[in-house]
Amino acid sequence: MNSDGILFIVSAPSGAGKTSLLKALVESTDRVCVSVSHTTRAPRPGETDGQHYHFVDTATFERMVAAGEFVEHARVFDNHYGTSAAAVMSELVAGRDVVLEIDWQGARQVRERFRDAVSVFILPPSVEELRRRLSARGQDAEEVVERRMRDALSELSHFDEYDYLVVNDRFETALEDLRAVMRTQRLRRSVMTSWVAQRFTL
Repeated sequence: MNSDGILFIVSAPSGAGKTSLLKALVESTDRVCVSVSHTTRAPRPGETDGQHYHFVDTATFERMVAAGEFVEHARVFDNHYGTSAAAVMSELVAGRDVVLEIDWQGARQVRERFRDAVSVFILPPSVEELRRRLSARGQDAEEVVERRMRDALSELSHFDEYDYLVVNDRFETALEDLRAVMRTQRLRRSVMTSWVAQRFTL
């Protein structure tokens, strides 16, 4: 196989099940990892530095932005988030496929730098199911649920910027669809050329 990995972008509205799908994908698929982002927000209970996020202060984050160290970065509410270019390249050169779990704005930034990045958008099966998932905890006020719905629908409106669409209706089917996208990309001629060159004199 080609020695370099493939860069994947995966986006979804809140409630589509992206994080659960990616966790299962990494656990069940060889040589694939999800990039760990940097953030200026405080760790939440149960979160580990370097595993869930790289937690840094604002001054450090701004220095990294100025030095061009991020593939993409954005401010979300009062916190900053970014993906380290060095970390991504290290994984790709080591032959691992890298998944960036980012929103549509970050996806646009990544495409400008990595033209070969493969993008996937995960969809809920319906608006009704999306609302049900966002309301599932049953402890949030109606206005909070409505704000989440507005944010989710805003994210969803950018689905047509992506290469592949995966509908998360049945979890196992959606997971298999994600695996199929990865398998398909690994079989592209541009990816397989070095594998052929190592084994055949043509």
